[in-house]
Amino acid sequence: MRNTRRIKRMSRNRVKIGKMNLTSLMDVFTILVFFLLVNSGSVELVEAPKDVKLPESVEESKPRETVVISISPEDVIVQGKAVARVEDILDGEAETLDPLATRLAELKDNIVGTATMTVAESQEVTILADKSVPFIVVRRVMSACTGEGYENVSLAVIQTPTQVAAN
Repeated sequence: MRNTRRIKRMSRNRVKIGKMNLTSLMDVFTILVFFLLVNSGSVELVEAPKDVKLPESVEESKPRETVVISISPEDVIVQGKAVARVEDILDGEAETLDPLATRLAELKDNIVGTATMTVAESQEVTILADKSVPFIVVRRVMSACTGEGYENVSLAVIQTPTQVAAN
């Protein structure tokens, strides 16, 4: 090859890529991973059982960790354990809600770990009631909860997007 002036000039002006310093790049990725890990745990969703159809509402606040009571068209379930039948509550028998009160008292006493302690100390209950269940049943369950000291009662709904009024 001929060494012309043009080739010499191009070789002088060519930028040579040296070794890359990956330390700062690794620092950025580490910070990004920690940020994502910290913020991924902030979403709290309460899953409704398949046999419970929740009503719809426009609600902006996130649910907190509480004792969860599910009222399906057949059963009342507290933290995964069936405690009463809806038919019996509708009949109006006072002793049908005794197992519910017993289960709520049991949840206060059986504290294992910080998550359970947070739920027990919050004195809050979230009720997931099927929309076909008569309100008298929900009201009786709510009164049983307040009788056991759970005075903050929340009703779970399905969040729908807010509708903007057309002018």
